[in-house]
Amino acid sequence: MSATSYRTVTINDLDIFYREAGNPNAPVVLLLHGFPSSSHMYRHLIPALAEDYHVIAPDYPGFGYSSKPATDVFTYTFDNVAAVMEQFIIQLGITRFHLYMQDYGGPVGFRIITRHPEWVASLLVQNANAYTEGLGPLVQEIGRLQEAGDPVALAAAVDRMLSIEGMRTDNLVGAADPSRISPDSWTFDAAVIDKPIQRVLFANYGTNFTLYPAWQAWLRQHQPRTLITWGKNDNIFPGEGAVAYLRDLPDAELHLFEGGHFLLEEYCDEVAALIKTFLKKGEQS
Repeated sequence: MSATSYRTVTINDLDIFYREAGNPNAPVVLLLHGFPSSSHMYRHLIPALAEDYHVIAPDYPGFGYSSKPATDVFTYTFDNVAAVMEQFIIQLGITRFHLYMQDYGGPVGFRIITRHPEWVASLLVQNANAYTEGLGPLVQEIGRLQEAGDPVALAAAVDRMLSIEGMRTDNLVGAADPSRISPDSWTFDAAVIDKPIQRVLFANYGTNFTLYPAWQAWLRQHQPRTLITWGKNDNIFPGEGAVAYLRDLPDAELHLFEGGHFLLEEYCDEVAALIKTFLKKGEQS
């Protein structure tokens, strides 16, 4: 089994931490994490893929082990986070990769690949939403509070999500067997999270909704080979969001699981097997 290395590269005075494993000459699989997690969410997937691929999983600025400059030093928007990750890819000399996107990995990843379609070998989409049909009860509640102009209630809702109990709930809701989900997931996230940073970035999340049509148009135009694995009981982005991709990517491969938002915590072996089979098919075609 390929060992995982833990590295840091400097991008615009930010130390960006990343996990790396596999043969550097093998095809690259780039793993973009979600909220409120980091590359730690891929701790089991990385070694499973590294047997055949060069796997790279960065932490965004403000997440995990990467730099967390204060909100008056770095402006935490999805545009800016994506710009740092774009420079990360360039600095590592990656010119082609299979892109795995989960949750926040969607808005970060789509911003990058719409600027650089030539970088994309394939998409591996897991509970990363790009359609209004995929907005679940939790997102709709936040949206209602934003529309109502109730900053107190909105702040309370966001703080619940940032609490260790909220993280625990988001990990367990929708799971087929909660006993398969390790507390390591939410315990680590709670230990390293910077709440002021996350509040600011979360407030910028609405900018993603306005970009959905552009991302969908990009998918229709470029038709990347796509594997979709999705926990259909996700209360943030339910299974309808996965099915919606098929409108624009009719040849995409879709697998719905009896699981929740953090699918890899329950089905890592199954998802890894699907990824390897999917990528091997692409290499043979």
